[in-house]
Amino acid sequence: MPVSRTDTSVLGRWWWTVDRLSLYALVLLMVLGYVAMMAVAPMAGRRLGIDPSIFIGKQVVFLAAAAGLMVAISLLERRRVQLLALVGCGLAFIATALALQFGPEINGAHRWLRIGGQQLQPSEFLKPCFAVTTALLLAEGNRRAALAAGLGRLAVLRPRLIWYGVALVMLAAIAMVLKSQPDIGMLIVIVAVFFAQVFVAGIHWLIVAVMGGLGVLGGIGIYFTMPHFRDRFDRWLHGTAAPGGRDNFQVDRAAEAFGHGGLLGTGPGEGTVKNSLPDPHTDFVFAVTGEEFGLVICLLILAVFCFVVVRGLLKLLAEQDQVVVLATTGLLAQFGLQAFINMASSLQLIPAKGMTLPFISYGGSSALAIALGMGMLLALTRRRTGRSEEAG
Repeated sequence: MPVSRTDTSVLGRWWWTVDRLSLYALVLLMVLGYVAMMAVAPMAGRRLGIDPSIFIGKQVVFLAAAAGLMVAISLLERRRVQLLALVGCGLAFIATALALQFGPEINGAHRWLRIGGQQLQPSEFLKPCFAVTTALLLAEGNRRAALAAGLGRLAVLRPRLIWYGVALVMLAAIAMVLKSQPDIGMLIVIVAVFFAQVFVAGIHWLIVAVMGGLGVLGGIGIYFTMPHFRDRFDRWLHGTAAPGGRDNFQVDRAAEAFGHGGLLGTGPGEGTVKNSLPDPHTDFVFAVTGEEFGLVICLLILAVFCFVVVRGLLKLLAEQDQVVVLATTGLLAQFGLQAFINMASSLQLIPAKGMTLPFISYGGSSALAIALGMGMLLALTRRRTGRSEEAG
């Protein structure tokens, strides 16, 4: 039923202040995720030892819970979102460190915790919470620097050094834990998002260039110190692995799946290349979608991701609250970057990296964590009562 503009209930105010177009786009991604799971369920269920109907049922529960969480978070006021991010960042960091020490080893990594018979990846929840926490620290540094304007260059610089330094120390602590797990993909996303927020915060371009140079040096260091990462990079760059490494089987099969699907796809359940993909329900779900539903649906998925990111950035043009600007920038950057890494890996545009496609790939931790971040995004960008901007 339509909601009246005179409805002053919590849901009524939410409906007329939330960005409904972004909400529709995010729900559409969830629907597409359910359709994609229908395609991979039979084979993925057999591989995981799960009945396909149970496999699909679990994904329905994950997506329904994600939708509920996203809406619930978007109902919160901005200050409560910030408090939630601060508490969530601390708890998620502790849980990520505990996973390193006490979590099960899966594919050579310690990234998960077993809770109630289910596996939880706490670093997924760390991403959105850290983005909002970083925004608070950077904005506070800028605010205090503005108050000190006219008191001398050192007086202006000191608060920025303090608050930016706290954010940098937090980033370093998170980076140490993620590198030890190891989870280089997650580390790259968090560092890239932090750099984007620092740039938007107004720091001098020379400092940004230095930070970018340090990031490049860090990547070179990872290449020479982590054989697994080096093997993946060599396979992507040269098409062959280093002596003793693995071949390019995964990405070759993914490319073959796209070619087999063509423009309109082979049809639901008719794909055959997907049977040889090692992780068709998570890392390579985009390739399965390309095979069974074709280039048209793949372009639709890409367009929806681009719409969410671009619309969110455009809404910031009229935003005066720097915390909102920086937090939204971080949330959108990690959302778009995670989608790019997954899709680009399937298309051999970058080295293969195990990272889920938001709301499309199978998994409870991923779906709930992304819903948390998008709920924060919707809450922070809600139109304030009394502003002349049109709703939606």
